[in-house]
Amino acid sequence: MALILAQVLVFNHIQLLGYATVFIYVYFVVMFPRNYPRWAMLLWSFFLGLTADVFTNTPGLAAASLTLTGFLQPYLLELLLPREMPEKMKVSSATLGFPKFSTLTAILVLGHCLILFSLESFSFFNVQQWALSIVCTTLLTFLMIIALETIRCKR
Repeated sequence: MALILAQVLVFNHIQLLGYATVFIYVYFVVMFPRNYPRWAMLLWSFFLGLTADVFTNTPGLAAASLTLTGFLQPYLLELLLPREMPEKMKVSSATLGFPKFSTLTAILVLGHCLILFSLESFSFFNVQQWALSIVCTTLLTFLMIIALETIRCKR
């Protein structure tokens, strides 16, 4: 809930150059542990996205994109993990290693931004603005998640 509050109260009001906004709530989906029930993961993702939609007046955009991100997370995690990892492993840069954690985060954030901005524009009339929004938001969100993860793991 702290992530959604930070998103609604702080990050939604910050836009860099009119293109980039931090979507910090994606960090919640990145952190789902290995072998977490997929139905629960999808429900959590949907309701977190729906909560973001209610407060940002974007009907269904965050819910749809975050639900798809939650759907992709276990498959990407299994691709990046060695087979001998424990079944109930928590996802963090300490357990995965920084390169694998940053790869997982980058792919999930890029997928979320791609879906969100594609649904938002619903056409590719201004492809340059669409692509610039995706790239800038992905980079900014990725850097913020990595910063939060670094602070979290230092404790």
